[in-house]
Amino acid sequence: MKFNRATAIAAIAIVASALVAAPADAHGKTKPLGTRSLAAVLTADKGGFDRNGSDYDILTAAVLAVLEAKPSSAVGVLADGKTALTAFIPNDRAFQTLVADLQHTRRLPSEKASFTAVAGLGIDTVESVLLYHVVPGVTINRAAALKADGATLTTAAESSIKVDVYGYYWRRIRLVDADRSDRDPRVVAFDINKGNRQIAHSIDRVLRPIDLP
Repeated sequence: MKFNRATAIAAIAIVASALVAAPADAHGKTKPLGTRSLAAVLTADKGGFDRNGSDYDILTAAVLAVLEAKPSSAVGVLADGKTALTAFIPNDRAFQTLVADLQHTRRLPSEKASFTAVAGLGIDTVESVLLYHVVPGVTINRAAALKADGATLTTAAESSIKVDVYGYYWRRIRLVDADRSDRDPRVVAFDINKGNRQIAHSIDRVLRPIDLP
């Protein structure tokens, strides 16, 4: 599934200073980026729902649910390793926190219950939220992201998120989304699938494309 060309060009232009060049080997020759997809990385974990809040069982189930219901969805780009993109992937605890917020409770539901609640929002909503986490056309690794303070990234949902780099001794990244009433997601792990055209960074909250009550 191809992304809107104008969206991809806009994303590239906005973060041009943070684009990642292919790594060089010991002899200074440029190595081409690999084509392992993020879908391959996510589906490699066969454990299913568990109590590990740091992995991506809910995200994986959500992606598969969208593609089962809508095989031509743009979410399918996650399985096309030839297409460059950067994804900010919420871990399971992030989804559990989202559901707890939506249900106005402090108790985090199980991963299975969280997925059921997320799926209950409707496939179109789940698809839109997933696409809000994908920046098409660019491969941005940790080093480049840390140089992108203040950059506005255009997502595959054709809306934007802002990069906020903060901290003095330990540089960290916060992503400013459309929700002004909740804490913004922070990157907690970098460079998942490093060396490939599709790269991901783990975040501790789900990016919200609308301002939720």
